[in-house]
Amino acid sequence: MEDYRITVNTGRRSYYVEGSAVRKNAPGTEAEPRIRRVNHAARRNRDRARHMNAGYVLFLTIAVCITAITLLGYIRTQSQLTVSAKRVANLERELEDLRRTNDQNLDRINAAVNLEDIKQVAVNELGMTYAKEGQVVVVGSEGSDYVRQLRELQ
Repeated sequence: MEDYRITVNTGRRSYYVEGSAVRKNAPGTEAEPRIRRVNHAARRNRDRARHMNAGYVLFLTIAVCITAITLLGYIRTQSQLTVSAKRVANLERELEDLRRTNDQNLDRINAAVNLEDIKQVAVNELGMTYAKEGQVVVVGSEGSDYVRQLRELQ
């Protein structure tokens, strides 16, 4: 004789029935449908979960709209930040190019200036002379970068 094993579920517990005394269905017949008993509170909760009233649908729609608007604002802000970062990088590159050009021009000008030539032109062509004693006036400075002349010096 063959041994059979069947699982019986009573809602809260499952147990097995083993042995040769287990009923066998006759070939060609179907097993009886099992009637499952569900407690009243569980059925009520299941019915509530399936039922969506207009207020709940409206709440979910508003929540999705707020989430979508927030997400779009975040994406727009990120895009503006990326554009600003690229603009700053371009301006920094342009500033560096201008500094490099300025330094090159300053070096070229300094190399082109010959102080001896300037002295010869000033003395010979323009008639300038060195200052004599008494012509140089020393003015005290109080820490500022410039001096104001308030009266004519004698």
